[in-house]
Amino acid sequence: MIDKSTSSSRGAVVSVRGGVVDVQFDERLPSIFSVLHAGTKGEIIVEVMEQLDARRVRGIALTPTQGLARGMAVENSGEPLRAPVGKKIISRMFDVFGRPIDRQPAPSDIQWRSVHHAPPSLSERSTKSEIFETGIKAIDVLVPLERGGKAGLFGGAGVGKTVLLTEMIHNMIGHQKGVSIFCGIGERCREGEELYRGMKEAGVLKDMVMVYGQMNEPPGSRFRVGNVALTMAEYFRDDEHRDVLLLIDNIFRFIQAGMEVSGLMGQMPSRLGYQSTMSTELSGLEERIANTHAGAITSIQAVYVPADDLTDPAAVHVFSHLSASIVLSRKRASEGLYPAIDLLQSNSNMATPGIVGDRHYKLAQEIRKTLAQYEALKDIVAMLGLEQLSPEDRNAVARARRLERFLTQPFFTTEQFSGIKGKLVSLKDSLDGCERILRDEFKDYPESALYMIGAIGEAKKTDPKPKPDPQSKSSQQPQPKPQPKIAPGVSHES
Repeated sequence: MIDKSTSSSRGAVVSVRGGVVDVQFDERLPSIFSVLHAGTKGEIIVEVMEQLDARRVRGIALTPTQGLARGMAVENSGEPLRAPVGKKIISRMFDVFGRPIDRQPAPSDIQWRSVHHAPPSLSERSTKSEIFETGIKAIDVLVPLERGGKAGLFGGAGVGKTVLLTEMIHNMIGHQKGVSIFCGIGERCREGEELYRGMKEAGVLKDMVMVYGQMNEPPGSRFRVGNVALTMAEYFRDDEHRDVLLLIDNIFRFIQAGMEVSGLMGQMPSRLGYQSTMSTELSGLEERIANTHAGAITSIQAVYVPADDLTDPAAVHVFSHLSASIVLSRKRASEGLYPAIDLLQSNSNMATPGIVGDRHYKLAQEIRKTLAQYEALKDIVAMLGLEQLSPEDRNAVARARRLERFLTQPFFTTEQFSGIKGKLVSLKDSLDGCERILRDEFKDYPESALYMIGAIGEAKKTDPKPKPDPQSKSSQQPQPKPQPKIAPGVSHES
């Protein structure tokens, strides 16, 4: 990967303590972030993190250090860690060193760029707040994403997080002509393999790049994989002027890897054991995700909240960078309401009249009010029944249930499993449908007519008052009262 002919000096290992390697140089010291090669074949890679004195540097190993011993020769590459960029990296999967890990030959005709870049300057950034349309009704109406912004995705296992990410990748590629980059920080090997296979089967791998720093790799490798993915994203934004969707799973593991690196370096920890440089390190990564005049990098980041404590320093610092939060609900998933987004817990900074417009803002507020009213009445309905509510409350419950079903949507990436053709719904159609439901235009339609459809016009194809089938009709008719048993020989008249 690195041309060793550019080596400027040689050194020797002074000490090895786990992933921390001290190296002594007789000539010029390597600069910070320089990559050093050690081992018999240069297979052990160390990144310089600190200059201890005029002759010694301290680095963090990006690969396992088995076999490394004092006195071993070290070669300074004279360059920082670099990432491959170019059109040929699309549809491939790489590790932190830009080596393919999808069992295919290394791509040819690519460039290598340093992973360390400053964020775009203020003069390069676009000052206009724009909405990033996903084609997913629930997100576009209630949790609009910012083009060039960061959104947090909160969800446990089995609630549809990966399916939602896959659908957004599909819509980004197929309808916005963009490119998607998936960055796995501290991912399990199984998860990475399953996601790669799932993306391939869904047909979205042809326009995306995957980068992994897996859980079994050293902390230095996990700490840098985010920079590698951002370098690739910046190429597509700045050189090819394309919109990029950057998916990061999990941003907390980036902070965790930085904490491990800081501890290995012997730096003084801050609150709860986090590194004192956490804010700077996270900002250096997040601020590179921006909307410029050339294009935009829009990021969706899975966020793990330690012990569900929103006051944890890691959560606080991540939240300060997010412009939207999408919360997935296990309860909605169990009810079959996909995507299983908790419509009341999710929120977005873009949902203001100045950005989305007065009509969209007022409509979103009315939807939230109706859903909140339904949530408050659920216990009464469960205990006493719908009949005990006032007519106004019954109408509110009916509207809320129809809204919940209209905000479900069949996905393109699940067609092969559900047999239902996927739908991409424009923001205009989504708002129009919600507005007509709130006006009680569909109160005579069954709730099922609004479930798993695209635009609201598809519900019109359903008979608003369908004829019940004979079985259900007979089951709803009152059953005749059982006749009392009559003794033999006694007539009914008697």
